[in-house]
Amino acid sequence: MTVQIITIDGPSGSGKGTLAAKIAAHYGFHLLDSGALYRLLGLSLQQQDLLESLDSELEKCVHIATNLDIQFTSTATGIQVWLEGEDVTHTIRTERVGEFASKVAAIPELRAALVGRQHAFAQAPGLVADGRDMATSIFPNAQAKIYLTASAESRANRRVKQLQGMGLDAKISDILANIQARDKRDMERTVAPLKPAADAYIIDSSELGIDEVFNLMTAYIDSQLAH
Repeated sequence: MTVQIITIDGPSGSGKGTLAAKIAAHYGFHLLDSGALYRLLGLSLQQQDLLESLDSELEKCVHIATNLDIQFTSTATGIQVWLEGEDVTHTIRTERVGEFASKVAAIPELRAALVGRQHAFAQAPGLVADGRDMATSIFPNAQAKIYLTASAESRANRRVKQLQGMGLDAKISDILANIQARDKRDMERTVAPLKPAADAYIIDSSELGIDEVFNLMTAYIDSQLAH
């Protein structure tokens, strides 16, 4: 039986995570938040004082990536994320951990160590995979490929609202600078850079609400899965 796969790629803050969860619930598919895997690895390496010595301690870092003790559990309010038995659901969503993830993602050997873990999520009846290289690198044969983008300014505004909603302080200038730096790093890395797949459906959500984007996505996905 072929597992149907929907990929949703795009830059940080484009709304991928929220929409991927809605799409997975709509179709009754499993959900892979690949960004969470990189955030978890970045957080784990930081906790072990290895993030600043990725090159010199690469073998040790690869071993950690391959054996990360992580769990995703569904709750009424979303997905809970556990690292080594600790609930890190909110911790991994901070800007600081996002920076850790971007550093980790630029190392080819660490990306390779996480590929098998990502492929393991592809189980019946289907999978919605959210990330930066799901369509171009991890699941190139996906039936439906979406690239969700938005201007850096609109993404920064959304991120500030999200952080304030979590009770955290956020400065728009700092957030915008972080987003632009991460975009540059993600787009210029040598392995699996952030870019749309050649056959991806590209949606710019700068001026669109979540429901509008959701409707565009489901119309496209329905047309692809019907093939």
